[in-house]
Amino acid sequence: MTTPTTPATATTSAGSGPPAGSGAATTPRPERVARALVRDVALPGGAGTLALVTIDNGLDHTKPTTLGAAGMAGIAEALEGVRDRAAAGEVVAVGVTGKPYYLAAGADLTAVAAIADRRDARAIAELGHAALRLLGEMDVPTFAYINGAALGGGLELALHCTYRTVASDVSAIALPETFLGLVPGWGGCSLLPRLIGLRPALDLILTRPLANNRMTTAAQAVEMGVADVLLHPADFLEQSLVWTADVLAGRVAVRRPEPEDDASWDATIAAARSQLDARLHGARQAPYRALELVAAARTADRDTAFAAEDDVLTDLLMSDELRAGLYAFDLTTRKARRPAGAPAEDLAVPVRSVGIVGAGLMAGQLAVLMARRLRVPVAMREVDDERVAAGLAGVRSQVEGLVSKGRLSTDEGNRVLASITVSTDLGTLAGADLVIEAVTEVMAIKQRVFAQLEELVGEHTVLATNTSALSVGQMSEHLRHPERVVGLHFFNPVAQMPLVEVVRTGRSSDGAVATAFAVAKALGKTAVGVGDRPGFVVNRLLLRMLAEVAAAVEGGTPVRVADVALRPLGLPMSPFALIQLVGLPVALHVLRSLHEDLGDRYPLSPGLERLSSEGRRVVPRPDGRGAEHAVDPDIQDVFGTPGRPGSLDEAGLRDAVLGGLAEEIGLMLDEGVVGSPEQIDLAMILGAGWPFHLGGITPYLDRSGWAERVLGRRLLPPGVADVPRG
Repeated sequence: MTTPTTPATATTSAGSGPPAGSGAATTPRPERVARALVRDVALPGGAGTLALVTIDNGLDHTKPTTLGAAGMAGIAEALEGVRDRAAAGEVVAVGVTGKPYYLAAGADLTAVAAIADRRDARAIAELGHAALRLLGEMDVPTFAYINGAALGGGLELALHCTYRTVASDVSAIALPETFLGLVPGWGGCSLLPRLIGLRPALDLILTRPLANNRMTTAAQAVEMGVADVLLHPADFLEQSLVWTADVLAGRVAVRRPEPEDDASWDATIAAARSQLDARLHGARQAPYRALELVAAARTADRDTAFAAEDDVLTDLLMSDELRAGLYAFDLTTRKARRPAGAPAEDLAVPVRSVGIVGAGLMAGQLAVLMARRLRVPVAMREVDDERVAAGLAGVRSQVEGLVSKGRLSTDEGNRVLASITVSTDLGTLAGADLVIEAVTEVMAIKQRVFAQLEELVGEHTVLATNTSALSVGQMSEHLRHPERVVGLHFFNPVAQMPLVEVVRTGRSSDGAVATAFAVAKALGKTAVGVGDRPGFVVNRLLLRMLAEVAAAVEGGTPVRVADVALRPLGLPMSPFALIQLVGLPVALHVLRSLHEDLGDRYPLSPGLERLSSEGRRVVPRPDGRGAEHAVDPDIQDVFGTPGRPGSLDEAGLRDAVLGGLAEEIGLMLDEGVVGSPEQIDLAMILGAGWPFHLGGITPYLDRSGWAERVLGRRLLPPGVADVPRG
């Protein structure tokens, strides 16, 4: 029990270890253990004494507070002491806040990943409820003062309180569990819909996590009803205490939405399930399990609802889906910050100006991004005045769009426009520290561009190509200084796609490669170093997948069957929708290039060639009802009569794709395209939207048995991205 010795000043810390008999086999790293620091505060105006509980981990503010078994046990111990004092009438309210910048950043994922069996999983699920429900069952009102990031269990802690204040500068409020393969299982699924209504609760629990884990700001949280009042961060705690006193005195009344009737509730749940089916096709279990818990929240009492959350959380804590999600999360956060194989950063050439050869769509996007993020002059070159005018118009349209959406201020938009020039004079690129060619994907043209640039630029200028599949080494083989050439493969749309493939040839210098990595980092991108092999990583694997699909359709598999065969994987879009997004001519160009370099594993498709020559779409134009995501059945005519002998069904085509991908990844690793399967997964997640719940691509090939079937081995060690067996 925690009992302060002096009402205004005493501080007590709890949280040294898990409770006896908890079954928690994994204790979070000591520096991560959350502590509950309790002190008494006199509320303004003589309103009484508030017990203020501060969640802290004893580190500086740059280290987030996370909630593991030891931390939750400590919070429970502190709150039990506060509960006893509230029952004795010693305090009139309880407040909970965090250290600077964090309320709490959710569960300690290192501990979650180490949970070994269902007993341990059940223990952490029940411990979370046991600790946090104390806030909702005090004899006095409880207040959460959300002073910083409140994620997952951190937000659930606040939801258990009676009232919530939030600092206006908080930008990270979320329930990201379904993004990773869990559910908000410490009260989130049952408390939130009752607090703010079903639709906004589903937005926080499902829609935002599935939209690449989109955060909620403080202002949005107040608008939704998650928090009750928005306060200035400068004196946030002081104003929160004033607001608390006003609530206790009845000067402030907080209104909650009226409960929804059964028919409305059921209709909303049914619509949400239909949306999940349309997007996920049952490929992931966590979002569906979360929806089941939310659906039951209307009528379930607290004990029943929390027990159901314990059941689901236990199941998911022991699921491959979660382990794959945690693996993917670690790849895209911690490991992405230290790119494998990157040379020392101090070898990079300082980039004070950029040149771009070309002013088309990709070149214009690169120019705007570089001008925004690097804040340097960007000179673009085109071959004639008509293309110059089109390039300038494209740049202006981009910037005006960013300003109109509020992503750039008017002044910043004007600065970006003023820093970008387009002309027909190649000489304008002479002083650039980095020049990127973004011209037509024809080897002879790219070689000619590099030859011209070599005569023009300084000896320390780094030359880069944005090629998506061609050999960077071949482009530079006739240069006097091929060591200055690297690949910088951006993905379309440039501003949104987080991946850059940094291509190193056999002659690229460490300085040139270091410069490419440094530029990618400065642009806010994640760089993956790749070898100079056809298609690099992302395009090589995506085209292998599309080649298998196209070959099956050429062989008689109906286009409708081919379009849905991969749905059980939960990919972001169907094969034909992907072809339409990339552009059929572009996809065919890359396919021809890979066919020429890699042979019959990438067979050509006469049917797709005919569609391209006729200018036909492979999926219908958007109609606002989702038709743009399904293949146009009318394209069947270019592939002949479906159902011929040897044609594949959905399962057969799926097997062909997975076997082909396993084969290709094995070859890529043998060729040294990347140094490890993890780099392939990172590239596919960030460059192709490969799902988190699969862990990228190699964990799924391991779990499904395809890696061993095709390669005779797993790609990752057991337990890295799945639950250890045996």
